[in-house]
Amino acid sequence: MPTLERIHDLDGHPEHELEWKKSQVPFICNGCKEIGFGVCYQCPDMNCNYILHEECGIRRPTPPFQKFFEDCNFQFHPENPLGPRKCDICTLDIQGFLCQCSYGEHNLHPHCTSLPPVISLPDSDMSIYLSRRIQSKCLKCQSKKISSSRVQGLSYVSSDGKLCYHVTCLKQASLEAWKRDYFNLDVNANDEEKSLALQNLSPKLVVRPSGEQNSKAMKGFNC
Repeated sequence: MPTLERIHDLDGHPEHELEWKKSQVPFICNGCKEIGFGVCYQCPDMNCNYILHEECGIRRPTPPFQKFFEDCNFQFHPENPLGPRKCDICTLDIQGFLCQCSYGEHNLHPHCTSLPPVISLPDSDMSIYLSRRIQSKCLKCQSKKISSSRVQGLSYVSSDGKLCYHVTCLKQASLEAWKRDYFNLDVNANDEEKSLALQNLSPKLVVRPSGEQNSKAMKGFNC
């Protein structure tokens, strides 16, 4: 269960309280501007698509785990007071809410601070563990280093070191997997919810799913 079932974001969305729920479709958080899956805080108004990661709604001052940043005292900020930064976990740009080390050395997306330390791979008895050190190439980008970033970032690595996924690559892979299974989701999301999710993820795309239009609409959403 969530820490709070309802919150009121007076700065970003003063019109309505936000309700804790499990989103059946991916979304873009209005706080940190990053993709999200699952639990979130969302405006109950059906005409409003304001939504926050649970972490961006609760705004905990200190990340739940600091094993990789032991000397840091993190504080939550609605925007970066020190200018453009990259997340030290996923290496992506920080465009909104963040947790920042009081020394200014490390910056994290609030949602990245609650990544699970261990992920069990489906249809397998193998697990991958959040780690700073990697021994093999990322299975998605086929590189040890994320070439587009000066920040090292974290990765998920198997105990034998042979399997590796950069956190940022795993985020991308999750979205791609969702798009591939868009019409076969084993959830209760209706066409209206799916349409809203696609518009949130790709603001320039206008989707009006209704029977025969479904397949045509998805052609505009690049996978």
